Formats: sequence, C-alpha cells, structure tokens
Amino acid sequence: METNLFTNATGSGANSTGASPLANGTSESKEMFTKLLVAQIQNQDPLEPSDPSQFVQQLTQLSQTEALQSLASLTSNNASVLQSMQVLALGGQVGSEVMANVGTVQLDGAKVNGAVTLSGNSSKTTLVLTDSGGQDHELALGPLSAGSVPFSIDPTAMGLPAGSYKMKVVTSSGELPPVDIAGRLNSVRLSSTGSIVLNIANVGEVAPSNVTAFNGKPNTVAAAGAVTSTL
Repeated sequence: METNLFTNATGSGANSTGASPLANGTSESKEMFTKLLVAQIQNQDPLEPSDPSQFVQQLTQLSQTEALQSLASLTSNNASVLQSMQVLALGGQVGSEVMANVGTVQLDGAKVNGAVTLSGNSSKTTLVLTDSGGQDHELALGPLSAGSVPFSIDPTAMGLPAGSYKMKVVTSSGELPPVDIAGRLNSVRLSSTGSIVLNIANVGEVAPSNVTAFNGKPNTVAAAGAVTSTL
C-alpha cells in the first residue's frame, strides 16, 4: 500500500489526520510530520513495503518547504527594513522645497511656481486650470522651446478662489507634457497599507515616485545667514 505524507493519500486510519504537516514551519508541524512518518512505516503493507526512497523524497520536500518559508520571511524582513530606511531618509528632507509631477494644484491665494517639460517646440502654449465646478481658467505661457520651462500661477491676478484645480498644458503640437509643481515637503508617513506618503504644500499627498527634484531648505539657509550677520 503506497502512501504519501504530502497528499495524505493513505487507507489506514492512523494516517487520516487531516491537514498537511507542512502548513507552517513551526515545531508543531515538524512533530506532526514525524508522527505521520512513523505511522506510515508502521502501517505499510508487509506484502508491498514502501520504497525507502519515498521517505527520503518526503524529507527532502519538507526541507525545501522550510527553506522557502525562511527565504520568504527573510525577504519580508528586508523589505520592512528598506522601507524604514526610506522613511528616515525622506524624513530628513522635511522642510525642503521639492518639485512634484502631478495633475492637480492646490491654490490658497499665494503664488505657486511650477515647470513644464516639452519634448519639442510649441508656438502657442497654454496652462489650463479646471476648478471643481468644471470651469476652465487659462494661463498663456506663450511660445516655448523644448526642455523644462518654469512658470508661475498668481491666483489673485487670475481671480481664482482657494481650492483644488486640475491641470493640463495645451501645446500647438498637440503634445501633453508633464507638469511639475513646487512646494514645501511638510511630512512623511506610512499609510495603512504600508506605502510611503508625502505631504507637499500646493500639491497634497503623493507617492515618493512623484517627486522629481529636491531644491534644498531655503528657510534654513536664510536663518543661518541671519545668525552669521548678527555675529
């Protein structure tokens, strides 16, 4: 009578114990495996004894499964450590002026700086801001050459109330270039799902992958200059 601990395929009552002993890598599963192995040997058909190589194969499978479980655990731990290091590194940048590639901008009356990156020349370029009511507000950027070109949004001059606006840049060539908005990195946190979330002024919450540049901490530099001049 051929039996197998991993499929639990045995006709003997001693082997009908339910779940596989490889359900986890705990000492209980190892003990269960040993008991089932002994039961399998004791209840084998004397006229058709099990091939000893089957036992070796089963033991090998157990070792391979434990090795994979250990590797998975190690990989998970390494990922957690790497994520913690990323949070610490980004936390050290809190207060820095950054550029973030986004599709919306938050206006509160103050001027907001940004940049548009063109792959080709545009004879007529317009930044379109769409408010929550669906109304478009246009800011003419004029003819632009290929490359990164800065711009500034003045909500007061444009008559834009505080709020969140969708953004897009319309070019004469039909290209839809990416738009970066400048803002202060206010905080770094881990979300409930374990992902890193950055809170940036003028932008809101974004992923680290949205950040395209770190421009330093102007406030710190200014403060240091003031202290030097006082001394």
